[in-house]
Amino acid sequence: MTVSGWLDTRHPAPPVALRARIDSAIGPALHEEATDVVEVCLVAGERLMRLLLRDNATSRESALDLLAADALVTYAFEAASDQPADLAARASEAMTRIAAQIQVRT
Repeated sequence: MTVSGWLDTRHPAPPVALRARIDSAIGPALHEEATDVVEVCLVAGERLMRLLLRDNATSRESALDLLAADALVTYAFEAASDQPADLAARASEAMTRIAAQIQVRT
């Protein structure tokens, strides 16, 4: 199964526009094996957050991107929950990576 296929199995399915933005943020990695979905979603979410922070995107026009970044991180942790023994370490690493995006901005 690919990352795209894994996303297709999520319920409830996201609205069409949100799914399209998620797919766009993931890009070619959509076709990678679903075993990489945690990292693929985290990287795409980080990249999207970095762009939002860089552009100081706080307007209504940025809402879809903000929702997509949130969804990507949520999906990453949904997938990571399949390996509960690694979840705490993954969460700590993800928080560090996400916080680094904010520190780069300030």
